[in-house]
Amino acid sequence: MNELSLMVTITSRKLSKKFISFYEEMGLPVSVVTLGCGTASSEILDYFGLDGSDKSVLFHIITDTKWKDVKRQLRLKMNIDIPGIGITFLVPLSSIGGRKALNYLTAGQDYVKGEESTLKDTKYELLVTISNQGYTELIMDAARKVHAAGGTVIHAKGTGTHLAQKFMGVTLVPEKEMIFIVVRKDQKNDIMRAIMDEAGTGTKAGAIVFSLPVTDTAGMRLMEEIEE
Repeated sequence: MNELSLMVTITSRKLSKKFISFYEEMGLPVSVVTLGCGTASSEILDYFGLDGSDKSVLFHIITDTKWKDVKRQLRLKMNIDIPGIGITFLVPLSSIGGRKALNYLTAGQDYVKGEESTLKDTKYELLVTISNQGYTELIMDAARKVHAAGGTVIHAKGTGTHLAQKFMGVTLVPEKEMIFIVVRKDQKNDIMRAIMDEAGTGTKAGAIVFSLPVTDTAGMRLMEEIEE
């Protein structure tokens, strides 16, 4: 079965446009780009050939079949194995909220939805919601109605938003907000459904939500005590 992953690329800001163009050429036009800053120790930075300057973080949804080709071309065309270019890694996706969002995020990649992928013995999942800017409270209000705890918001910019008209029948603005919410696995479907109903692709928020498996946590004791 062809699985889906969240592909994360971390590179210097001066190379971000080059990476965006490369991924578009590889058939991955839909991405979310946000800014970061290197905080690793000097030894780690030296190992990867990176410096402590400002970074760009690119997020794409990719199938494992597509990844094989992209990984090969990252080495051939982007020279990613050369220290200082950047790093790319995959995080497995467990689900995406709705067929329209799936079609938009995969943007023509060859993918047939099968059984929802899960990791055994995972208690929590990370819900990632990507919405038009300015709708964080609407999304969090919807999530809290079904007992979600707080979230973390990152401001970002989307690419490939012109494809939203084709896949979802709506127009999306490039300015985005990414909301990260850690939830219990048994809460996930209710919270995703609440967000889609209140702020999904048919609303001005234009929210897309997907989940990532969380294999371990620290600092969740207070959340667990409140739930009990």
